[in-house]
Amino acid sequence: MTSFQFETVDVFTKVRFGGNPLAVFADARDLSTADMQRIALEFNYAEVTFVTPPSNPANTAAVRIFTPAREIPFAGHPNVGTAFVLARAGSVFGRRTGDSMRFEEGAGLVDVDVVRSGAEIVGARFPAPSPFKRGVEVGVEAVARCASLSPDDVVTTNHAPAVASVGLPFVIAELRSIESLGRAAPNAAAFVDARRRYQPANEGFPLFLYTRLPNGPSSVRARMFAPLSKIPEDPATGSASAALGGLMAALDPRPEMTIALSIEQGIEIGRPSSIEVKARKAAGAVADVIVAGTCVPVMTGTISI
Repeated sequence: MTSFQFETVDVFTKVRFGGNPLAVFADARDLSTADMQRIALEFNYAEVTFVTPPSNPANTAAVRIFTPAREIPFAGHPNVGTAFVLARAGSVFGRRTGDSMRFEEGAGLVDVDVVRSGAEIVGARFPAPSPFKRGVEVGVEAVARCASLSPDDVVTTNHAPAVASVGLPFVIAELRSIESLGRAAPNAAAFVDARRRYQPANEGFPLFLYTRLPNGPSSVRARMFAPLSKIPEDPATGSASAALGGLMAALDPRPEMTIALSIEQGIEIGRPSSIEVKARKAAGAVADVIVAGTCVPVMTGTISI
């Protein structure tokens, strides 16, 4: 048997046991794809990352991301957490990491910058690897059934529920209030029906629900359900938050603008998280979306295969 070291961190939080937990295998060279999937299921976190040497030596590393159900091409908190772990280690595969890294991922190249507080490494930020895309609209009734809500809880004043992506597609819908958001609960049978009807690019039909907070239009509270991907509720979803930032920028009538969002998530499940998103629009199109967050180290260990 061979032993593989891992480190876990809580991402999008400054407090241990908050945010979204992530396990990082900083040297996964001898793990097969099947091994990676089994390990991800064993951890049962939203995602686990496996770091291998890059195909292009100009890049820092290749990063593979697994949910308990499958490998995915991109996700938010795995990039923040993996960069945090590698930066704190100081090197990967014998090369110094530094404060800027480039990861090879299924969705493309992801450039990640380390965030510091003085000399201390506290988190990371990165631009989404793919252009913002808005996909099919999803019916209000379907969203409401998936979230065990009434159609009246879903707001369409600003936009209809729709698939949106900057590397990983999500169904994004606005809710009427914090109270509506608090009552939401995933209905797995409704998710199966919705996936069959709408056939989104992301086969798990992940549903990202949000409501605007009273302290300003740039403050949002959100929840994400993906029961078909074995994620009943995600404490913090950077990729969905980035897609929301891109959607809000796309909906703004101004051809040139920047929107900054502070997104809180995980409140209802006892893992409060904070995600910062900045989306920039140029020449009438979403030019880039940047996600940032802080991390806290939690534990280290080994697993034998």
